[in-house]
Amino acid sequence: MSEAASSPQPSAVAAPVSAVRGVGPDRRTQLTRLGLHTIGDLLFHRPRRYEDRRHFRSIGQVQLGEVTATRGHIVALGLKRYAKGQKSVFEFILEDGTARLHCRWWNLPYMQQYFAQGDEVLVYGKVNSLRPRTIDHPETEVVVANEDNSIHLSRIVPIYPLTEGLSQRWLRSLIFRALQQFGPEIAEPWPKLPLPDLPRRRKAVEMLHFPGELTEVDLARRRLALDELIELQLAIQRRRKRLNRNAWGWPCGGDNRLIKPFLARLGFSLTAAQTKVLREIRKDMAGAQPMRRLLQGDVGSGKTVVAACATLMALESGFNVALMAPTEILAEQHFQNFARWFGPLGIEVGLRTGSHRTSNAECRTLNIESKPCDHSALRTPHSATLSIGTHALIEDSFAQENLGLVIIDEQHKFGVAQREKLVRKGRYPHLLVMTATPIPRTLGLTLYGDLDISVIDELPPGRSPIKTFVRGADRLPKVWEFMREKLTEGRQAFVVYPRVEEGGTNELKAVTKELDAVQKALAPFSVGLLHGRLPPEDREQTMAAFRGGTVHVLLATSLVEVGVDVPNATIMLVENAEQFGLAQLHQLRGRIGRGAHESYCILVAAPKSPDAEQRLKVLEETTDGFRVAEEDLKLRGPGDLLGQQQSGMPPLVFADLKEDLALIERARGLAGSIIATEP
Repeated sequence: MSEAASSPQPSAVAAPVSAVRGVGPDRRTQLTRLGLHTIGDLLFHRPRRYEDRRHFRSIGQVQLGEVTATRGHIVALGLKRYAKGQKSVFEFILEDGTARLHCRWWNLPYMQQYFAQGDEVLVYGKVNSLRPRTIDHPETEVVVANEDNSIHLSRIVPIYPLTEGLSQRWLRSLIFRALQQFGPEIAEPWPKLPLPDLPRRRKAVEMLHFPGELTEVDLARRRLALDELIELQLAIQRRRKRLNRNAWGWPCGGDNRLIKPFLARLGFSLTAAQTKVLREIRKDMAGAQPMRRLLQGDVGSGKTVVAACATLMALESGFNVALMAPTEILAEQHFQNFARWFGPLGIEVGLRTGSHRTSNAECRTLNIESKPCDHSALRTPHSATLSIGTHALIEDSFAQENLGLVIIDEQHKFGVAQREKLVRKGRYPHLLVMTATPIPRTLGLTLYGDLDISVIDELPPGRSPIKTFVRGADRLPKVWEFMREKLTEGRQAFVVYPRVEEGGTNELKAVTKELDAVQKALAPFSVGLLHGRLPPEDREQTMAAFRGGTVHVLLATSLVEVGVDVPNATIMLVENAEQFGLAQLHQLRGRIGRGAHESYCILVAAPKSPDAEQRLKVLEETTDGFRVAEEDLKLRGPGDLLGQQQSGMPPLVFADLKEDLALIERARGLAGSIIATEP
C-alpha cells in the first residue's frame, strides 16, 4: 500500500496517470512497471537522491575516486566489439574546454542509440582513472535544445528510480506538470493535529521533488513519514480498540492450586524479572478484556517456565490451552518438559505435529519418572488439557473447545495470519506470544503495536558466561584440537552448517557431506546427525542420545537454533557463519551456556563484505540480545529481518524503522489523540 493510497485523498489525486498531459498508452505501461498507477502514486514517487546542479565541476577539476557531476559536449563516440562479437564496449568522449572525459559502458551495446555527436550531456559517476579521465557506467542526461531547462538545470534536481524506456528528464518533467496541475488537490489528512515544526502536506510534496535547499528534503521526508506512521498506528490502535469493545476476557486468573505445587517441585526459584512478568500476565488473564501480550527475553532467560505458569492459571480456571512452536524439535522438547512438569499434577499434555497427529481425546502422554505429588492439594480432578504442536494446530482437523489461552513460541517464525487463525479456534482466548529474539523498540511499537510488551531482562543464576570467537577456516585444525580437549573433559558440542546437502557452485558446507570429516576430526567421540529431512523417529533417537550423553557431538543445520536444551553442551561451532543472520547466530549461541561450565561459541567464517565482518564483530563483543537485535536492524533493515509477508505490515515509503524511533513515538501519541475523539 503506497503512501498515496493509504492516506485520505480527493478523487482527483486518485485519477489515473494518463490524466497528466503527455501520458499515452506506451508511457502509461512504462509507469505501471514502476508501480505508478495514479496521480497520487506519481506525486509520492520518492527520489532516490538529488543532484545540486547549481555548481558543476569542470572536467579538468575531477578527482580520482570522487563521485562527481560534470557536463560537456560529445566530440567522439563509438561501439567496439571483441571476443568474436560476444562482448562490447560503448564509449563517448565529452569535452568542456578544460579537459576531456571518457564515458564507457561494457556489454550494453544499445546505449549507442541514446547519444549523438554534438549532444550536450550531464554526467554523474565515480572517476576511476585520470589517464585518460574516465567514468564507467555513469548516469547521464542529454540537455535538449529549445526546451525549458529551468526544471533540469541551475537548481537542486531529483533523481528517480526508473524503468527501461523512461529517462530522468521525461519523468522529472511529468512530475513537475503533475504538481502544477494537481498539487492544490493534496489534502491535509489531519487538519486538527498541531504540527508546528513540519510543513503542510502539499508543501512537503513540493519540497520532496523540487527543494530550494537540501535541508528541505529531510523536512519533507519527516512530514510524509509521520503521515505514514500515523496511518499505521491508527490501524493498530483501532484493531485493539475493536477487540476491547467486542470481546470479553475469560476469567483465567487461576487460584494457585496447581502453580504452588509446580513451583515447589521446580528445584529453583523464579527470578525477580520472571515474577514481575507473571504478575502482569495474571492481571491480564483475570481482566475484562482478552490478554494480548508479547513476552520477550534473551535466550535462556526462562520464558518457558513463565509460559508454564500462565498455562496453569488457565488450567486452574477450567480452560484448555494450546501452545504452538515453529519446529517439530521445539514442539517435542516442550512436550517433554511440560509432560515432566505437569504429569505429577494430573494434567493431560497432548502433542500434535506433522509426525504425531493425535486427536485431543488420544493425547500422547509421556510416562516420565517423577516424584509423587500430593493430589489432595488439587481440589477437583483435572479435565482441562494442554495441546502442544506445530502448524498442525492451525489445521481444520484440530478443534479445541473451551480454549482459554493460546501461546505462540518463537513468534517471529510465524506470520500474522497464522497467529490469527489459531486464536480463532476459540472465542477470543487470551494470547501470549513469546520471542527469544529481543525486538528493537521501533519494531515493538509498529509490528507489535497492538500487543502489551513484557520483558524478562535478567538471566537465572548459575548460567556460565559464553566466550565468542571469530576464526578463519585456516584455524580449523586448532579448533578441532580444542574441541577434543573439552570432549575429553566430559563436555558436549554442537557443530552447525548452513546446508543439509551440497548444492550450487559456492563453497557452503553441508551436514551430510561433512559427517565423515567431523567424525575423523573428533574421533573417538560419537557424532550424531540432525537435520529437517530425517524421519521423525531418527531425529527423536538422535536428540535422546545427545541429551543422554551417548552422542557427544551434534552435527546439525540451524534447525537446532531453538528448542534444544542440553546443559552439558558447552561448545557451539558454526561454519560458514557469514551465511547466517545476526539474530540466528545469537539464537544458536543460546544453545550453550545453560550449565555451570564455561562455554565457547566459535564462528568460522570468510566474510566477503564489511557488513558481514561487522555482523560477526558484534557477536564477539556482546552477548546482550537487545544490542544484537538493534545492530541486526541497522545492518539488515526491517524488511530482511522480518519479511513483509510475515510482518503483515504495509511497505513504508518515507519512514525508516531503523532510524525513526522519535517519529514512531510521536505518531503513536497523535494516533491515540485521534482515536480518543472518534465515536
